[in-house]
Amino acid sequence: MTVRFGLLGAGRIGKVHAKAVTGDANARLVAVADAFPAAAQAIADQYGCDVRTIDAICAAKDIDAVVICTPTDTHADLIEQFVKAGKAVFCEKPIDLSLARVKACLEVVRAHKGTLMVGFNRRFDPHFKAVRAEIDKGSVGAVEMVTITSRDPGAPPVDYIKRSGGIFRDMTIHDFDMARFLLGEDITEIVATAAVLVDKAIGEAGDFDSVQVMLKTATGKQAMISNSRRATYGYDQRIEVHGSLGMVAAENQRPVSIEVANAAGYTRPPLHDFFMTRYTEAYAAEIATFIAALAGKGRAEPSGEDGLIALALADAALRSVAEGRVVKMTEIL
Repeated sequence: MTVRFGLLGAGRIGKVHAKAVTGDANARLVAVADAFPAAAQAIADQYGCDVRTIDAICAAKDIDAVVICTPTDTHADLIEQFVKAGKAVFCEKPIDLSLARVKACLEVVRAHKGTLMVGFNRRFDPHFKAVRAEIDKGSVGAVEMVTITSRDPGAPPVDYIKRSGGIFRDMTIHDFDMARFLLGEDITEIVATAAVLVDKAIGEAGDFDSVQVMLKTATGKQAMISNSRRATYGYDQRIEVHGSLGMVAAENQRPVSIEVANAAGYTRPPLHDFFMTRYTEAYAAEIATFIAALAGKGRAEPSGEDGLIALALADAALRSVAEGRVVKMTEIL
């Protein structure tokens, strides 16, 4: 079975997904749409597909599924439009910045028995998947504590921050999903702290650039998340899981894993510069999982519900910062 794709959005993440789709033997990129025709045409020229409007892609009989990479405020409407048209949907996170809007969207998906997968790509990183595999094998016993470090090499433009929903909804949301993935349980309470330490313009825009979050499950398992919009040494992505029998960790990855030793000491190459190179394999693997699910081989996960819960955790973190207290998830969902 070859899944025929339409790509909605030809920006940075659209280019990443275009590469993932065209690199899969079981998929074909048929058409791309973007508000900027030149951006869509560049992808069409590179991969030999058509440039069409979103409505034309929705009505097309030669397209089975779409990848939504458009601005966040369009996601929910597009999901609803395409599931009503009988097409499977892969959508970048988040579904929307409003929990109420996400819930309404998921009702439409359920009513039309649609297929929706949300793009939490880090679940598919081979190193992080290997950590989860060791947990499943029982190598570290019962999981007790998870530590997640996620720091960007530099802050995005302030104009982006103003429309992204802020650090918890834009950046930490990946780590909320990863915490659930590794803990194997839902979060029941959360406490967060936040500050502006990198760029005062971020604070003036109503956001933070440095946050710490503690999550707790009903059984007492804990996860700690450390985020910063600045890491002078590269894209810092690490996880550690501590259990009753031991610990498993995934270290930072480099484009080239070598070490040089000489009179000056030991040196290693720099880290990846950002997510496009660090998570190349993860993007390919999540699209492959989506394609397999459409062929009846596995499930389209992370699901819309996973997206809803991650957004709810972001909202809870914001409330914790604003009110300076532990927030129970029953207050949010």
